[in-house]
Amino acid sequence: MRTIVVGVDDSRGSRVALDWALDEARRHGACVEVLHTFEVEVAWIDAAETAHWSELQREAAQAALSTVIESAAAPATVEVDASVVEGNPVTVLVEASEHADLLVVGSRGRGGLRGLLLGSVSQRCVERARCPVVVVPAPG
Repeated sequence: MRTIVVGVDDSRGSRVALDWALDEARRHGACVEVLHTFEVEVAWIDAAETAHWSELQREAAQAALSTVIESAAAPATVEVDASVVEGNPVTVLVEASEHADLLVVGSRGRGGLRGLLLGSVSQRCVERARCPVVVVPAPG
């Protein structure tokens, strides 16, 4: 195993998934690619403000990713590459699965209505990914 891709947001479940992926990478000598996505909904703003709004969203996503990475206990032997990517989480993770040996996601995301959809991102990743997928259960 060479590359493990893990999708994270700012939820507790994604932190557990990242810890699992880091431990798996340590055991197999793999590198970990951590992806945090964001989507810009621009229906209510004009085109001139789109770039500015996108940059604000990217900065917020980068701050959330930094927090998740800092909270993880990455073994010194594991190479970690973390990126913020604009786009739909399922699309981004499925595309990343094309070059991965394993895709890791949490079973639930941020909560609210999205959380009630029983892991819609994880379910769609399982259905569409180009590599094996591990869905790490949410903490009890």
